[in-house]
Amino acid sequence: MLSLYRPGDGILHRMPAGPKMLLLAVVAVALAALPTAAWVAAVCALAVLLAYVVSGIGVRELGRQVWGLRWILAITMIGQLIFLGPEPALANTARVAAALLVAALLPLTTRVDDMLDALERGLGPLRRIGVDAERAALLLAVTITTIPVLARLAAEVREAQRARGARPSLRAGIIPFVVLSLRHADQLGEALAARGVR
Repeated sequence: MLSLYRPGDGILHRMPAGPKMLLLAVVAVALAALPTAAWVAAVCALAVLLAYVVSGIGVRELGRQVWGLRWILAITMIGQLIFLGPEPALANTARVAAALLVAALLPLTTRVDDMLDALERGLGPLRRIGVDAERAALLLAVTITTIPVLARLAAEVREAQRARGARPSLRAGIIPFVVLSLRHADQLGEALAARGVR
């Protein structure tokens, strides 16, 4: 989700990053805090659909986001069904899905640089108690850029397995994925050190 910025001129695209982050956080928390009742799923679905249409992102991108979350939602639903029953399972899964999908509007409508600038400005007052705003923003930037890199590394491991004629397997792919991830982390550390970041 964090590398899916979509250019546009919708309401959320035009809104400054700081207020947008606050607004989407409030909406996501409000959706997650809805009661566990049968009508919650319909309310969550309507709220998310409205948010994606009004923001200018559109229903097609909403479908992509839902597909990307399919395993999280499936595991959530199964766990809730086992322990709580059908109605709470539907409501809780809908709340989780709605909160995640609304939160996804932030990276879809905001450039990473704008998010980092907003974060650095927001953390500015905390300098008085020793928080380094620039370092915190750098940490977030590294995290944001690492997520798509890890997804690419996982895809490379799967492609390598297919190229060798092996069926892609989670068990067989864990070691190569960890090795590639550690190598990437080492290269990132060297690059930061070369730029004077300690």
